[in-house]
Amino acid sequence: MRIRRTALAAVGLGLVLTMAACGQNAAAPSAPAAPGSAAPAGATKVGVILPETASSARWEGFDKPLLTQAMAAEGLDADIQNAQGDEQKFATLADGMISSGVKVLVIASISSESGAAVAAKAKAQGIPVIDYDRLNLGGTSDYYVSFDNTKVGHLQGEGLVQALGNKQGAQVIEIEGAPTDNNATLFYNGQQEVLKPLYDSGQLKLVASQKIPEWDNQVGGTTFEQLLTGNGGKVDGVVAANDGLAGAIITVLGKYGLTGQVAVTGQDATPDGLQAILRGDQSMTVYKPIKQEADATAKLAAALATGDTAAADAIATQTEDDPKGNRQVKSVLLEPQLITRDNVKTVVDDGAVPASAICVGNLAATCQQLGISAG
Repeated sequence: MRIRRTALAAVGLGLVLTMAACGQNAAAPSAPAAPGSAAPAGATKVGVILPETASSARWEGFDKPLLTQAMAAEGLDADIQNAQGDEQKFATLADGMISSGVKVLVIASISSESGAAVAAKAKAQGIPVIDYDRLNLGGTSDYYVSFDNTKVGHLQGEGLVQALGNKQGAQVIEIEGAPTDNNATLFYNGQQEVLKPLYDSGQLKLVASQKIPEWDNQVGGTTFEQLLTGNGGKVDGVVAANDGLAGAIITVLGKYGLTGQVAVTGQDATPDGLQAILRGDQSMTVYKPIKQEADATAKLAAALATGDTAAADAIATQTEDDPKGNRQVKSVLLEPQLITRDNVKTVVDDGAVPASAICVGNLAATCQQLGISAG
């Protein structure tokens, strides 16, 4: 990737980004169903609520099928629903699951407030709750399963610095996740472990940092364009908190002839994000093996469904800080991986994304060069 500062003439604002242009909202290829993925008759019922589909393809394309498969393997019947970004629907789905007598409730909430409210209702009915992927600050959930999200941000900071090289005074714009999502805060904290010393020393120059409500890709792209033009069209690197926001940012860069000339981070290792990396439009992403997350959640749910808290505690051997609730939450925190062009093959070899989803068109030759194949 060529990284250089480019000055542009003054340009108008108001780029209209369609969801298709962002390129990150198409459904990801679902994880293949494995033999025995159907729950056995009379299996213990577990409720799972996922947050949305608008900002990332992961929830329906990866989490849902992998959770279904993992729960069935543990003898559980998972009722998996998606709140589609609607907090009222999130609450209604939870009420229905609680009324139906689920033995465990697993929630990937839209916000800490809505997640904590649902957890309190479940706890009042004696139903253990697992916070999935996102910790609900100030909540009462018994357990938390996710990745080390501070490490995710740290990897994003490292990836940006690697892509920028030794460029003194390189200008950086940060496009962060939703202010209501604790993960977004942890990503930011991890990024700053790497980037703040470089801002302070003058090695890098922070142009602006902006959180994007609801991880909205279109808002992220428009916000980035405003910051870019407000800085005279100059930027060397962009911290994009996930691949969806990265896709929107790359669309803006393409509008001004900057594609491939600016370092852009990402997260989630989506097919579109991996394609952007192979094209040289995106510098890196963070791969979080969701199968590991689903498997750990299913094992934890199986223990809790039978009231075996000792077995649950043996699975959740780490803790995550809930500063709002002034408590430590028993946790499973998995290791994320930094992905650049040189190791995109890792994601394919792991079975997370099939080669057929990324090695298309003129990328087929690139995949061959990198040893990525359907075989």
